[in-house]
Amino acid sequence: MSAQILDRDTDRPSGGSERWRARRYVMCPPVHFDVTYAINPWMDPTRPVDRDRAVRQWEDLRDTYRALGHEVLEMEPREGLPDLVFTANAGLVIGRDVLPAKFRHPERRAEEAVHGPWFDALPGARVHRPRFVNEGEGDFALVGGRILAAAGIRTDLGAHVDLRRAFGRPVTTLYLTDPRFYHLDTALCVLDENEVAYLPEAFSWPSRRVLSQLYPDAVIATAADAGLLGLNAVSDGHHVVLPKGARTLARALRDRGYEPVPVDVSELRKAGGGPKCCTLELH
Repeated sequence: MSAQILDRDTDRPSGGSERWRARRYVMCPPVHFDVTYAINPWMDPTRPVDRDRAVRQWEDLRDTYRALGHEVLEMEPREGLPDLVFTANAGLVIGRDVLPAKFRHPERRAEEAVHGPWFDALPGARVHRPRFVNEGEGDFALVGGRILAAAGIRTDLGAHVDLRRAFGRPVTTLYLTDPRFYHLDTALCVLDENEVAYLPEAFSWPSRRVLSQLYPDAVIATAADAGLLGLNAVSDGHHVVLPKGARTLARALRDRGYEPVPVDVSELRKAGGGPKCCTLELH
């Protein structure tokens, strides 16, 4: 594991920048992980899955977060729900407000019965029932006070109205156009409250213009790194936990003052997942 060691006096990563802050993440062990259906171009049910290896990779990811000073809460896995490991899709949580997911594909809808009670049990939670299809932090990203919200492949445009009602924040709509980047978190990574990294080719031309206006100094990913789901990364403002192999992106992040933390998620990628897919942040 390549995570930095914590400074015992400060409870912050030694050498960490002022942008770093402790986070709370929700994860779910992939003890029932499998690829038995195909709902994105990454999934091939004829390709064998090594579940033990997936569990080891997931544990390394979880331990990396904890070594970086973050809290990890674990959701209980359920037999028959192989994609429950991808907790980012469970919803969006900002403060006390929660908007749970409403899945597009029937293969994942049973997950809603697990997510709902979990969110209801959060202390003081105000859970807003979704009216339209949305896939949580898979398609929603909080950047400072703004929510970037994807449409075009998984999440309905109407869900962006649900977002405004639930959180009372500005919502910027972005259209995804490439099926390989079926969720926003496969095409864009939030680095801190003012900066993102993204792959322009994954978005419609109008959305590219919006992103270039909002984030003129964004880190632009290469198609090769995005093809490894390199943008499916998790940043704490200083460290960026990203898939191993996204080397050009890692160098670009380092040049911007971030500390890349590569992890091996190759087994989970067989279902189209990476570090961010496995990680729901409680903002």
